[in-house]
Amino acid sequence: MHVLLLKEPRDGESGPDPYIQELESQGHKATLIPVLSFKFVSLNTLSDKLFQPEKHGGLIFTSPRAVEAVKTCLEAEGRREEWDKCVKDKWNLKSVYVVGKATAALVQSLGLTPLGEDTGTADVLSPFIIQREDKNIPPLLFPCGSIKREVLPTALREHGVPLETLTVYQTTEHPDLEKNLKNYFTEQGAPASVGFFSPSGVTFCLKAIRRLSGDRLTRIKFAAIGPTTRDAMAAAGLRVSCTAEKPTAEHLAAAITEALQ
Repeated sequence: MHVLLLKEPRDGESGPDPYIQELESQGHKATLIPVLSFKFVSLNTLSDKLFQPEKHGGLIFTSPRAVEAVKTCLEAEGRREEWDKCVKDKWNLKSVYVVGKATAALVQSLGLTPLGEDTGTADVLSPFIIQREDKNIPPLLFPCGSIKREVLPTALREHGVPLETLTVYQTTEHPDLEKNLKNYFTEQGAPASVGFFSPSGVTFCLKAIRRLSGDRLTRIKFAAIGPTTRDAMAAAGLRVSCTAEKPTAEHLAAAITEALQ
């Protein structure tokens, strides 16, 4: 069965994408089309804050891209040695919260110890943070993207947990998205299943997919990586066939395989 995955390739990692690998191991032919384009912003401000851990109560990362922004800061300014020698340990005395295993792995590569990787979504991470943190701490630093949901900031604000958000990357539509989708449908036809990985992916892709699928749209099984994406798909009028139990390659492949039976 042909499966179309609307997601970004893994940054700087060699070898096949784990989602493609997992689906192919279950007998599907998977294709990945990148949906989003990212541009880092405010890196000087981020760098200043990273090297003043005493001014913050901890860190929050809800996307791999935000951790990449930190890595870019350290590498661009040649400050990795300084970070490793005397800064990361100060952050490790505080809490470093993450959503998901991919983000956790990148956080570990910075020498930081992640908390909450099994939460999977900001909705679940929020109460985890609220339970652990005191209202009298300095603000938690939350580097994030320009398109972020307000779930976590709202929840922390309502419970009096201090938070400082900083936009460190802007999200736009991938410049080749329309062309790549058209080529895929021309060469492969409508896929048996389409996997969405973010609400932004739904926003940027859905119109083209509806147009290219035509009357075959109702036969496609639409899959979501998690509840946030599922809700965005449903709000856009898509019938969601399955949602991954956890945001991993194994869980998504299992959900798609079951939906296609």
